[in-house]
Formats: sequence, C-alpha cells, structure tokens
Amino acid sequence: MAHDPWDPGRYGRFARERRQPFRDLCARLRPAAGMRVVDLGCGPGDTTRLLHDRLGARDTLGLDTSPNMLARAATLAGGGLRFAQRDIATFDDDAAWDLVFSNAALHWLDDHPALFGRLVRALRPGGQLALQFPANFGHASHVAADDTAAAEPFATHLGGWRRSVPVLEPERYAELLCDLGCTEQQVDLRIYGHRLAGVDDVLEWTRGTLLTDYERRLRPEVYTAFLARYRSRLHEVLGSPSPYFYTYRRFLIWARRGTA
Repeated sequence: MAHDPWDPGRYGRFARERRQPFRDLCARLRPAAGMRVVDLGCGPGDTTRLLHDRLGARDTLGLDTSPNMLARAATLAGGGLRFAQRDIATFDDDAAWDLVFSNAALHWLDDHPALFGRLVRALRPGGQLALQFPANFGHASHVAADDTAAAEPFATHLGGWRRSVPVLEPERYAELLCDLGCTEQQVDLRIYGHRLAGVDDVLEWTRGTLLTDYERRLRPEVYTAFLARYRSRLHEVLGSPSPYFYTYRRFLIWARRGTA
C-alpha cells in the first residue's frame, strides 16, 4: 500500500486558523429542507459534521482519498452523515446534489474550467455550489518549497516534477460560472492573517498540507533532508520574527445553478 502522507493530528494543529474560512463560506449558504450534500475533500470530517448539522441535511457524503483522514472521519458518521474513499478528481455526478461543497481541496486539482463544469453539472436545478480553496502559491512559504524541489539532489529524486498552479484569476471563475448557467454568484479573493509563534510554525503549517505532495514522492531519508533544506530557505527569505504574521490568500466562491 502506498504511504499516506496526510496526518490528521498535524493538519489539526492549526484547526482554529483553518476553521475561519470554512465559517465564512458556510455563512453564504441558503439552507433548505431535506438537502442532499456532498463535501469534496472532507479530510478528518470535523467540518463536514458541522456542515451537516448546520444545514439539517437529509444526506451528506464526505469524499476523500486519504485513509488516515477517513479513519478519523468515520468516528463522526451517523445521522445521515457518511464518508467514502473516492478521488475527487474523478467526481462527475449528474444532477444528484442540492449542495456541492468543498473546503480547502480544489487547489490540488488541475484544469479548473473542466472541473467547474463537472461541479455545476452535479447540482440539481437551483442547487448551490460553495467552494473555498487556497490561492497562496506566490507566498514565500510556497515559493521556497518549489525552489527547494528545483535544487539538487531533490530535482533528481523528484524526476523533474514541479508542483503545478491550477488556480485561476477571480474574473475567470466569475465568467465560468456565468457560462455554466449559474444565475447567482459571489466570487471573492480574501486574505486571512494568522499570527504564528515564528517561522518554524510556517514549516509545521505547510507540512500538514503543501509538503504532503513532496513527502509522497520522496523516500523518507530524502524527505527529511528536503525538510531541513526547506526550513533553511524559509529563514533566509522570511528571517526569524517572533511572532510571524502569516498571510494566506483564499478563494470563497458561492453560486446557484439556474432552474431552467
């Protein structure tokens, strides 16, 4: 079995900071009776449980690829909430859901125009789309990871692989939603600020998310060296302020599919 780099405990270390964008996205939802909801990239399931209870949904399905995350999520199932292992990159349901929801997952997927087509197609007429995903690829925390991957010996170990940037400009998402038949929409690019203890906390933050892509592709001893080089690079570009104010760009997108 392939190594699963997702660690619910590590991911949950900054649960309070990660929870605010979820709350902001939920504030845009319009609950209705008997909703069928799918949560793409549900992770450890805690926010899926909150979403299900907030909406009083009839049926909520959380999807994720990580066995580690789903093992934690399974403890929260029940009362109409269930979880399943499924690659959200292949999600292609047809008019099955009243709400397609995703919190901090879609930046892992390529070809957003095609992706958004599948997401809207999965909605019933009048259904809602609610998406939150990072757009922080230009921040030093992410650039430093890419720079480290491009340096030897890591470039060789990675076979020249580099992380892609699939996220589009805000205007493009608005155009896509219009073209796909959404009669209402809100597309916002928001900056969240997190006061962390120091730059080493940035490393811990990215270890729980961004760096899983590198951990999956590197042997354990090589990944350990990668982390050391990345930490050094972070301190080169960010210094060693304490506390460190970590800015994080995120998309919050809500739309409603037309009824015609």
